[in-house]
Amino acid sequence: MCVTDGVVFALLIINKAGGLIYNHTFAPGLQALNSNDSLILAGTFHGIHAISRTLNPVPPKPDTSSVPNSRNLPTTGIESLESSHFRLTCFQTPTGVKFLLVTSPEQPNADAVVRRCYEIYGDYVVKNPFYSLEMPVRVEKFEKALAGYLVRP
Repeated sequence: MCVTDGVVFALLIINKAGGLIYNHTFAPGLQALNSNDSLILAGTFHGIHAISRTLNPVPPKPDTSSVPNSRNLPTTGIESLESSHFRLTCFQTPTGVKFLLVTSPEQPNADAVVRRCYEIYGDYVVKNPFYSLEMPVRVEKFEKALAGYLVRP
């Protein structure tokens, strides 16, 4: 599967503590951020995402007495932000790592694209015996696999 009909501008990965562990721009079009601004963006989004999880309206509690093993679904927080010039899609992993994909608004299936980025991360970063979790990602094979998937020929 290759990304088509839209542009993927950038991918940011934020660890569960809110620290930026990966930041890469794949296409021109966004205003360039220096490294300090990228760190501020990651920390700010992490905080807003956490707050948004608590702002969800509380659904009415269903009668669970007749349904065994029924649980309320956890709230997810911000999943997407859209403007006239870009769309930011957030995918949070079960371990709390957040993948932020910045695309053009025309990019179809941004949620599927960001999940595929997570799969590539699992294959090349998490399975790398020399990578320490929660640390900045510096894995060349990961960079190449992401570029092969996200950059249009």
